[in-house]
Amino acid sequence: MAHNNNIDAPHKYSRTLIKPSLLALAISSSFAGAALAQDVSDDTEAKLERIEVTARRTVENLQEVPVAVTSIGAADIAERGIATVVEIQQFSPNTTLQQSRGTNSTLTAFIRGVGQEDPLWGYEPGVGIYVDDVYVARPQGAVLDILNVERIEVLRGPQGTLYGKNTIGGAVKYVTKEMSGDTEFAVNLTAGSYKQGDIKLTGQIPLIDNQLYFGFGYANLQRDGYGNFLSSALPGQDGENYNKDLQAYRFTLEYRPNDALFMRLNYDKTDDKSNAKGGYRLLPSLLTDAPVPDSVFDSYTSLPTWNKVETEGIALTINWDINDNWTLKSITSQRESYSPTNIDFDNTSIRIFDVPAIYDDEQFTQEFQLNYQTDGFKMVSGAYYYTSDSCGVFDAILEELGKSLGASGLTREVGGCSNGDSTAVYTQGTYDIDDKWSVTAGLRYTKDDKDAVVRNGLIFATVYPESGWVPGYVRPDGLTTPVVLDDSESWSKVTPKLGVEYQHSNDLMLFASYSQGFKSGTFNPRATVAEPAADPETVDSFEVGMKSDWNDRVRVNATLFRLEHKDRQYIAVIPDEDDASALNQRLGNVGRSEATGLELEVTWKASRELEIYGNLGLIDAKFEEALTFDPNLGAVDISDRFSITNTPETTANVGFSYNLLTDFGDVIFNGNYNYRSSYSLVELDNLLTQDSYGLLNLGVTWFSNDGHWSIALHGKNLTDEEYLVGNYAFIAPDPANPGQYIPGLGGDNTLIGYYGAPRTVSLSVGYRF
Repeated sequence: MAHNNNIDAPHKYSRTLIKPSLLALAISSSFAGAALAQDVSDDTEAKLERIEVTARRTVENLQEVPVAVTSIGAADIAERGIATVVEIQQFSPNTTLQQSRGTNSTLTAFIRGVGQEDPLWGYEPGVGIYVDDVYVARPQGAVLDILNVERIEVLRGPQGTLYGKNTIGGAVKYVTKEMSGDTEFAVNLTAGSYKQGDIKLTGQIPLIDNQLYFGFGYANLQRDGYGNFLSSALPGQDGENYNKDLQAYRFTLEYRPNDALFMRLNYDKTDDKSNAKGGYRLLPSLLTDAPVPDSVFDSYTSLPTWNKVETEGIALTINWDINDNWTLKSITSQRESYSPTNIDFDNTSIRIFDVPAIYDDEQFTQEFQLNYQTDGFKMVSGAYYYTSDSCGVFDAILEELGKSLGASGLTREVGGCSNGDSTAVYTQGTYDIDDKWSVTAGLRYTKDDKDAVVRNGLIFATVYPESGWVPGYVRPDGLTTPVVLDDSESWSKVTPKLGVEYQHSNDLMLFASYSQGFKSGTFNPRATVAEPAADPETVDSFEVGMKSDWNDRVRVNATLFRLEHKDRQYIAVIPDEDDASALNQRLGNVGRSEATGLELEVTWKASRELEIYGNLGLIDAKFEEALTFDPNLGAVDISDRFSITNTPETTANVGFSYNLLTDFGDVIFNGNYNYRSSYSLVELDNLLTQDSYGLLNLGVTWFSNDGHWSIALHGKNLTDEEYLVGNYAFIAPDPANPGQYIPGLGGDNTLIGYYGAPRTVSLSVGYRF
């Protein structure tokens, strides 16, 4: 068992630049596919499958789409045993999808070094999550379990001229299956490590033949924890840590009155009652004598261990083929999420730094899309409206510090709302100059309005958000903190997309593009004074790419990219707008970073039975500027103290699938090895670096000849690697004593790690008719 994390004091940068030799090797390997394909072209039965995607909001062949996109279809999802969206990161280069820190359902998403660390209300994600073209605004509840999915697409780079909600890093799209019209029912039962017990049911029933269909999906996912809470300050708590207790529902009505009109009404609900996730203390506590646990999945806590993430949504999609050229589409959605959660920052049995919190969000979206297609020209255009109320409260309980000051406790309570409206119009068209050359141009106009209220203050007692939060607690009536910020702001932006494509042959396309992404401005949800809003962030992205198939046996897709991320929003010391001599610590646009990289995806259909695939991502991402202000020196660049987090310089994956045909059915063997080089976990003064590691996964699936039965055995992380996926760091290196630390908020050595799943084995049995 490897323990793969480093505590750097001070942090040392060790970026490896993308060497020309590596780039040359990667690019030359793609052209070597031609020779490889020639060598194996004698087996005419072995052909690559056509992959369809909707990356450009219309159904297209993946190989004809001049976009960096990875698509994982339903068959691959089933055969590889992919259970949640976080596993998709293995198959998409330069992509990080992780379960965040204190819960099982909150997503941390980064693509090409662009994402969002902080899940607090008010902050916009850098990577958009879409379910059937409906934007999911908040990261709470975004670790979606896979149920009745046709495919998952990962789009890398800014998205705006084709999508309702603009994103600067990329997008992850869930595309669910349309109904076939027949009566169908499927059940899948899974048992596995840590007493895993999952039930998944899906089905469809025609209510009116060839017109109206009803579909449903249900999942009940249960698992004991990977570890335990070794002790708790509260009696009667569930001691499972990293457990799973989730139910999900999905109901669908589809109506096709004629060939030109399609309507779909979806309702979904997820109720996740998995325990709060306790972190692993990487340093001994200064205030307790509890030892550092032996297992990285064990923890201590002084908070309740319960946790809840509830999400619910309804969406109506109407698609009308007006004629052979024009299509009109409407997407209407309403979503809500509610998440009371317990995050023990110090992970001890005393209240050094506890944070009980509530997240409460609502959103409504309406999108109209008008598409046109004819010989030589196609266009996507749309109008989009998004409104959201994102509210919450958290209590930073510093009881031990309060006691040292002679009080019964000490709590900083922060609450408020960030409400936003976004209106946009967009269009993108592709014109064929001749049978080989085409040009693409797109434009988007976005107007964002935000208003925010922040309450922030100290209470010299230990308080919780609601009565009954811990046994016997009654919150005093009228207890509140003062309003420190009540303001509104508006921004608007025009963002372009330009591209050129060269279709050398039916099997080879080259493309180049420029696009710009826009992330809305925001107010600091933790503000202590009436500070102004931070302005929007922008990303300028440049790409050169290739899509190629060689004799229907070898597929090589490659992209070279460069992005410039400007006006990054961070807390820093910034001069007062009205008095330059007055310095305030607040949220501002103080950062600028750049990234250059390569993405390579290769599939080889070695024979009718054997397919080998792989992907490689290389990236050199770093801050070029991060400004703070010194009263004597003025503006000071501290970019050497900043790190691009959750972004390994190298991501690589190689896998295989072998289909053994037998008299009693198909037996499919598959496996993959996913490698990620070292990466930083803390943006400012990084103290925590995850060493490089690899995950080995193997599986075998049997399908009966009649298609009714399946049995699958999957082993994941078979070498039982330990790897960090999140952290809390509230310490600072002690310059006078190298290797020692200065305690942070709460007065303790708070350096906490959260880890990815250990080795697991599962057996699934499925039946469908």
